[in-house]
Amino acid sequence: MKKVGCLTCSEEGLRRRDFLRVGSLSLLGISLDQYLRASDLMAAVPGATASKAKAQACILLWLEGGPSQMDTWDPKPNSPFRPISTNVAGIQVSELLPRVSKKMDKLSIIRTMFTEENMHPQAINYAFTGHRPNPAMEFPSFASVIAKEMGPRNAVPPYVLTNDRKFGKAAFLGPEYDPLVVPDPSAKDFKLPDLSLPKGMTMERLEDRRSLLNFVDQQYRAKSKIAEHGGGDPFVQQAQNMILSPVVREAFDLSKESDKTKDTYGRHGFGQSVLLARRLVEAGSRFVTASGFGGNAWDTHANNDRLHRDRLVPLLDQALCALLEDLEQRGLLKSTLVLVMGEFGRTPYHNPDGGRDHWSPCWSIALGGGGIRGGQVVGASDEKGGYLVDGRRVTIGDLFATVYKAFGIDWHKEYMHPIGRPVKIANSVEDHTGEPVAEVL
Repeated sequence: MKKVGCLTCSEEGLRRRDFLRVGSLSLLGISLDQYLRASDLMAAVPGATASKAKAQACILLWLEGGPSQMDTWDPKPNSPFRPISTNVAGIQVSELLPRVSKKMDKLSIIRTMFTEENMHPQAINYAFTGHRPNPAMEFPSFASVIAKEMGPRNAVPPYVLTNDRKFGKAAFLGPEYDPLVVPDPSAKDFKLPDLSLPKGMTMERLEDRRSLLNFVDQQYRAKSKIAEHGGGDPFVQQAQNMILSPVVREAFDLSKESDKTKDTYGRHGFGQSVLLARRLVEAGSRFVTASGFGGNAWDTHANNDRLHRDRLVPLLDQALCALLEDLEQRGLLKSTLVLVMGEFGRTPYHNPDGGRDHWSPCWSIALGGGGIRGGQVVGASDEKGGYLVDGRRVTIGDLFATVYKAFGIDWHKEYMHPIGRPVKIANSVEDHTGEPVAEVL
């Protein structure tokens, strides 16, 4: 026997599945029917709480590398950028966020985030899982948990990650809850070949392959009858339906958007990733991570001020403002949670290279939509933005609990790891379960 993800398959079963691949179509290295078969076997009662939840989808604007809190959401005198007022009395943000400042009634800021990790690989993993690295265990991302608990909609991949950044995986939950990783949507040749017919493949040829598959199945099942084969056909049909679904194909087709809309989001990797994220949640995706800055762009160990002013924050300001306006106009903001964060913050002082280094004790994020109250500020940092001085310390587990509650997911839930240990889905520090941030719910 060999294991594929969390499923145990026979050698015969694996050979048989070679016939189920449609040309070169694959999804993260597995055929679509395998993806769907695994989903059916693993998902218990998906979407059971979805109908009562305010949030039905989440868009994560991922600022990899860690943005500077005092140069964005928590302006301080040690930043060269002055604070500006927002459309909510008493709330100020950096002058680098002029557009978003007019949307603060749609967003809340948490200024006292805390993480236990201070190096990028570990901190990124921690930001997505809430668990510190463990050589004996891998932990699922909160995005994968949401995909599992909420279930798929409209045959659209439930969890998508843009710009080829491979993190936030499902671990033992199974490959069907891994993100579908897509390339840079701003590229001229952007397309997703895994969800379209290969070049030269016509509907007629696909039907011929279907007939061949039926013949192979008849011959194979005459010699080997096991329970898995009896329920195989629906997965093949569903995989082909996903490949040919106009809803899926159109969701990934940015040519459907006007030039004006593309300009509004920004003709750059980040802006077009955010636009694609809106299209995907509108079509049915549950969680989309929009990156697009390229690598650890926010890791400003040198020239922090110039990079934040000229390259980083203006793109965020543009795309985030466009997203909030677009979601609201389409009636999607109430059901779509928008989360803006990196893996940690930056030091309250500059280093000799004019940069700011990694900082985990106290940093900031923004969130809104999907049942989140706008116009709120949680916690306060000191005069340099380095340490908590008022309010609660908010851990990654607390953030997860907040997001889960918005979705109607029980944040106290634990999954059983294959090695026999329970895993908290909202793990906070010292083995405690995170608690929702009441101020924003």
